[in-house]
Amino acid sequence: MAKRKFQLPVAVSGKDAWEVAREISLSAGEILLDWWPKSKEISDKGQNDIVTNVDRECEAHIRATLASHFPEHGIFGEEEKGDDPTTGWTWIIDPIDGTQNYAWGIPCFSIVIALAKDGEVVAGVNFDPINREMFHAARGEGAFLNDKKIQVSEISNFEDVIMVTDPAYGPVAGTTDTLQMLRKIWPSLKTARMIGSSALSISYVAAGRMDIFVHHRLQPYDQAAGIILMEEAGGVITDRQGNRAQLYSDGLIASSSIVHQQFMERTKHLQWRKPSSRSVNPRER
Repeated sequence: MAKRKFQLPVAVSGKDAWEVAREISLSAGEILLDWWPKSKEISDKGQNDIVTNVDRECEAHIRATLASHFPEHGIFGEEEKGDDPTTGWTWIIDPIDGTQNYAWGIPCFSIVIALAKDGEVVAGVNFDPINREMFHAARGEGAFLNDKKIQVSEISNFEDVIMVTDPAYGPVAGTTDTLQMLRKIWPSLKTARMIGSSALSISYVAAGRMDIFVHHRLQPYDQAAGIILMEEAGGVITDRQGNRAQLYSDGLIASSSIVHQQFMERTKHLQWRKPSSRSVNPRER
């Protein structure tokens, strides 16, 4: 087997981190599929945000399995939070990206498992168990959909662009700014979509199914796998100012370089492009 371009950590089982992440996403997917036709316990956990018993069960499974493979690594997840994802080797997990969809029977959701070293994502998996589609990437190895290598769209004309976005959690201004931005550029787009899973949206852009994803503000577990998927698929992924995306970016834009340039030019005077209330890791405040 060829030597990897970036040396990923090896588990106690002898498997590397990329392989372990793929295996765990498959077993976590079985939990989601087992619960899919059943009634779920749904609780509010914030403005326009919910959690189900399946989120918690799935995250517990992923945490326990990761800890058995990499006992020295940190873990940061959506439901239980945990270790600082910007320090050391840390796994970043979202047991269900698209919980609202999952809870209401809409088959558009995924499992995110990513590994970061001092905040730099080095491997990531985003698994859609309904469609058996696994988007995955590792630093220097390329991006893949199952076993097929993927790359971002080659569309260069903005009038042919399919944009995907989603409403923001938290203060309503994030969503209204996004909708205002979409209204302003809508005449020059081919079309736009909101699918309810940011992780899948970014993966679709990495695979060339859509051309650009924008969001007011995401959490590390929403975008961790997407960061490396986009970069390994030949795209760019930045904050709203055009700086390379980090785990705690202020806004997110993912596309090919040429579409990114056109989007930045067309939106430079819009409210959406102005800094939001979060421009740093909230742990540092």
